Amino acid sequence: MKLAVVGGGSTYTPELVDGFARLRDTLPVSELVLVDPAADRLELVGGLARRIFARQGHSGRITTTSDLDAGVDGADAVLLQLRVGGQTARERDETWPLECGCVGQETTGAGGLAKALRTVPVVLDIAERVRRASPDAWIIDFTNPVGIVTRALLEAGHRAVGLCNVAIGFQRKFARLLGVAPDTVHLDHVGLNHLTWERAVRLGGPDGEDVLPGLLAAHGDAVAADLRMPRALLDRLGVVPSYYLRYFYAHDEVVRELGGKPSRAAEVAAMERELLALYGDLALDEKPELLSRRGGAFYSEAAVDLAAALLGGGSAPRTQVVNAYNRGTLPFLPDDAVIEVPAVVDASGAAPLPVPPLDPLYAGLVAGVTAYEDLALDAALRGGRDRVFRALLAHPLVGQYALADGLTDRLIAHNREHLPWA
Repeated sequence: MKLAVVGGGSTYTPELVDGFARLRDTLPVSELVLVDPAADRLELVGGLARRIFARQGHSGRITTTSDLDAGVDGADAVLLQLRVGGQTARERDETWPLECGCVGQETTGAGGLAKALRTVPVVLDIAERVRRASPDAWIIDFTNPVGIVTRALLEAGHRAVGLCNVAIGFQRKFARLLGVAPDTVHLDHVGLNHLTWERAVRLGGPDGEDVLPGLLAAHGDAVAADLRMPRALLDRLGVVPSYYLRYFYAHDEVVRELGGKPSRAAEVAAMERELLALYGDLALDEKPELLSRRGGAFYSEAAVDLAAALLGGGSAPRTQVVNAYNRGTLPFLPDDAVIEVPAVVDASGAAPLPVPPLDPLYAGLVAGVTAYEDLALDAALRGGRDRVFRALLAHPLVGQYALADGLTDRLIAHNREHLPWA
């Protein structure tokens, strides 16, 4: 089995490689190709990846290349984890929206739109080259904004599934609080990428006992602290929102916080420099503890489970939270909206499972952000100032024409090098 990772020079990659090494019985990788144009980073990451495989006794071969076409040739699955513009572009995404009094964040709001505009054309070009080199390969997208990028891939006819680590992060956290094995915890996880709620936590199976009320009663303070939301809000809602909901539920508070401290991008860039220095140590043969602070916790386990299900042939299908076409799952959304819910995954792809009706409190926000994502994809595919303005005006975190105008000008000014139409 050959897997290729586009963006293989990312500091995330050792987390992924560690999962491939530990879970080789689940996903028997014979060849892993790390593809990245940044040769210096790729050499450091690739060296550590080989040492991780060697330490854990994995017989698979790890190669590195800056040649995308050669790297994906003959691949069974291709994982996308790229960041167009690097941390420099991310820092801009997190800062210029603050000038208009709006949240600066890399996956939502105006910054998230900027990332989508830079990313979608690049990902579609990569996907076309994957299709030519390996027509049957599955594309697993971990590149943000996952919902918009996955929809772009699906609309272009690619064999693609979107993946995020939020759901598996909640599963592992709840399992730890409950003192149970993670695979016994099943989430009623529903919404869009980075806009989800855990409505139930069931033990033993999808129809098992819902222990969320008891979990919140016993551990609500800890859960609320992780989310940086009030415990009283969780008690009133009776659900656990994704931590990305804080940008909606406490927008003005977050803007004040972000305006008074260094950006997350600056913190990550410093962390990446330290990680790359560690990766260059030839004695290091495991992922360093610092990597856990980089983000992407449990990404490797989620990626292994998804790839194994997609490439499992006649093996039993798996249930996993992924990003896939709605196809009637949430009846108030179009069928071609991309939602994030539990799905049955097998060699034919991902089919969302039925979910109970969504409370209007959440359905309204989901519908609004879906409309924004539709307009954002249109802007990413066809360009133009008016399309950018329309997407921003539709976003629930913007919604005012003067704000949308100011944000549009700033977005274009800070991203001109990535927007040929500009």
